[in-house]
This record gives sequence, C-alpha cells and structure tokens, in this order.
Amino acid sequence: MPDVIAADGTIRNDNWVVVARPAEGDSLDIPEGQPALIPADLWLAGYEHFAGRTDIGVWFDSHDEPELLEGKVNELPLIAVNFPRFVDGRGYSIGRLLRERFGYTGELRAIGDVLLDQLQFMKRCGFDSYVLRADKDITKAARCLNFFSETYQAAVDNDVPLFRRRAS
Repeated sequence: MPDVIAADGTIRNDNWVVVARPAEGDSLDIPEGQPALIPADLWLAGYEHFAGRTDIGVWFDSHDEPELLEGKVNELPLIAVNFPRFVDGRGYSIGRLLRERFGYTGELRAIGDVLLDQLQFMKRCGFDSYVLRADKDITKAARCLNFFSETYQAAVDNDVPLFRRRAS
C-alpha cells in the first residue's frame, strides 16, 4: 500500500483502496474488510446500499462534476480527486468547489499523477492528504507543502488576501 501525506506533512500508511471503474457490463468489485474509494457516480447509484458506511468513500476523475454529490458530500468520510496527468488542472477546481460551494468538511485527497511541486497549490485548494506518484520521494513532501511563507490570493486555506491582512 502506498503512503499518504497529510497537509501537516506527516506520513502515514494508506489503507484505502481505489476501486477502478468496472468495464461495461461488469459489477463493482469492492474488497472485503478494507476501506474503499469507488467512483462517485456509482456511489450515488447505489446510495441506499452505501449511505452511512464509514468504510466507503468516493473518487472523482478530472472530468467528473462535483455537483453530482450536492447535498450529500458530508456523508462521505473521504473524497479523492484523480489527477490523471500533472498538466490537468481540473482537479484543483473540483477541490475548491467541494470545499467552498458544497461545504465538504471531510478528508479531501489528491491521487494519480501527484508531484511534489503541486502539493502547496493543492493544499491551497482544500486538499488535506496526498498520494504521490510512485517515483517521487515522499520524504520531501513536508517541505513542499509550505514552500511559500506568504500567499497573495485568497484561497481555501486562507480566505483573506495579503493586502487585507497587511491593512489589519
């Protein structure tokens, strides 16, 4: 199992399994006795079966719309957003929407092609845990989460822009 990095820089073992979308005609294969992340639309389709379970979370692909789970996001212990390629920035928008528009308060995780130099930007968009791409050095993650001492713009992690912080 890969390790996961928390927003405070701590590294812990990741016991969540990302369940791939089944092929057309196949059923969802959720591992027994292990917390699992399933595609968000399949969680919604099986809502009666999955609601209230603390061992089932969801993952969004970069083309998925977070509006899909409007009103239900805080029923989930973990939401992951897949970054299929490091150049695909749609996951940042999904993170901000989940936090700011839909009020998600649980763990928001970045998965997929996650690189060290993206971590602080993901944190600013509301992500609070990260699974790095397998070829990246996880021991460097804590430094990358706080690379900049000050930020100019308002974001999820600080909703007051620098010019207002200086004025007060």
